[in-house]
Amino acid sequence: MKIFKNKVVIVTGASSGIGEACAREFALNGAKVVLAARNTERLHDVKVSLDKTSAETFIVQTDVQKVEDCERLIQKTIEQYGRLDILVINAGISMRAVFDELDISIVKEVMDTNFFGAVYCSKFALPHLLKQKGLIIGVSSISGLTPLPGRTAYVASKHALDGFLNTLRIENMKKGLKVMVVHPGFTASNIRSLALNAEGEPQKETPRNEDKMMTSEKVASLIVKASIKGERNLTFTWKGKLAVWLYNRFPSLADRLIYHEMSKETDAPF
Repeated sequence: MKIFKNKVVIVTGASSGIGEACAREFALNGAKVVLAARNTERLHDVKVSLDKTSAETFIVQTDVQKVEDCERLIQKTIEQYGRLDILVINAGISMRAVFDELDISIVKEVMDTNFFGAVYCSKFALPHLLKQKGLIIGVSSISGLTPLPGRTAYVASKHALDGFLNTLRIENMKKGLKVMVVHPGFTASNIRSLALNAEGEPQKETPRNEDKMMTSEKVASLIVKASIKGERNLTFTWKGKLAVWLYNRFPSLADRLIYHEMSKETDAPF
């Protein structure tokens, strides 16, 4: 059964990782999926792969840091399909450096992508989502609920994203809009290899062993299942849930445990 038949879904950051996996999962469940990202070459690869499954997809090159790109993404979607049912806010970038060594421009770049990109897309999508009593899915992080040393800008962007989306839900609770905020733990994807270092260059090598991490495909599968159930908040992995529980109840202890865990990373910056 194609649960999302005739539904239109936008996925930002659809060129790789969780975004690509979400696009695939929604498409295989019958949705018409709009693939949005900066890298059109990778988007075409994703589209070609999905075309083989008879999925209906549409590409809109989008840099979510640019408000005009986000507006065009929504306009092109409505021109193509005449409606919008689900917006998956996934486009994101990470960083890894202690704050006192961090070029301040990196903070702006991370916030512009992870937070303001979500704000821009939501602003232009909202009227169309309200017509369909649709759904916004925000891919945040465990770091949207706890601190994480060496990632000040990333953590700030995810805390901001959580606050924005949870408030947007309340503002529209009588208008039928649904909002789900997703908090993955460390996920096997390319986000850590692309994370910016203190100088703003991709670090290239992941500092963590990804062999036992949850896969992007598993995250996407859980997101789609939760969207069907109408859930509002998801937190993945027992380690992630434990970290949030400890931080809420024993913050000083959690600080020490988080510091100890992150200090074991290869070339930990602190």
